[in-house]
Amino acid sequence: MYRKSLLSIILFFLGVFSTFSQVSIRDSVISTSLVYATYSLQFPGGDLAKIFGNNSSIGGGFMYKTKKNWIFGAEGNYLFGGTVKNQDSILSKISTKDGFVIDANGYFADILFSERGYSFFAKFGKLFPVLSPNPNSGITVLAGAGYIEDKIRIHNPANTAPQVYGDYKKGYDRLNSGFAVTGSIGYLYMSNTRLLNMYLGFEFTQSWTTYRRERDFNTGMKDTSKPSTQFYGIKFKWIIPLYKRTPKEYYIY
Repeated sequence: MYRKSLLSIILFFLGVFSTFSQVSIRDSVISTSLVYATYSLQFPGGDLAKIFGNNSSIGGGFMYKTKKNWIFGAEGNYLFGGTVKNQDSILSKISTKDGFVIDANGYFADILFSERGYSFFAKFGKLFPVLSPNPNSGITVLAGAGYIEDKIRIHNPANTAPQVYGDYKKGYDRLNSGFAVTGSIGYLYMSNTRLLNMYLGFEFTQSWTTYRRERDFNTGMKDTSKPSTQFYGIKFKWIIPLYKRTPKEYYIY
């Protein structure tokens, strides 16, 4: 569902903005649509840092840059990480004193923990052509608002442990979601030859979420706390600009 939603957003913006005019990026500020893929290495803060370690995110988005170097766009990301802290306490109510879960066959169940989530943001910002090869590259400041969700993924590879199968594992996954804001500063580079276009920067995200499960099986009650969490990240974008360069002049004698 996430991939279909992200693809629909990108296709919508492409349909709205994909007017391919012939421009000279080297000589003048242009308006253009930019489609990109992105990767971020993120470091957690706040309540999130009590549960997870570092994570990655991959995704894609769309930006429209005006002739005054204002930027508007939308972006979606899939979050994933392999470090979950305090794993012994997550299933403590159904574990042996040594921290193992007994499966339906009487053996120790193989249970893996990881982080999963996703986010959507609408963004706007400004490009400042500083230290740039053309007036369409330079230091870029972006801000945005949107929605974020993350949880503990609990995976029993053989599905031999009914205690964490199907809806039962939802009582332990700490699913939370809610409103988030984000800001970033970096450098947007658009090549004069259109062969190399990218962005590299630092991004900060602040979220205010709510736990979504009706009951936390460890406490037997609904968790009504509202975690305040942060992501600090290094972000890279590979960009495809949607414009046509001005054709070169050729003289035949």
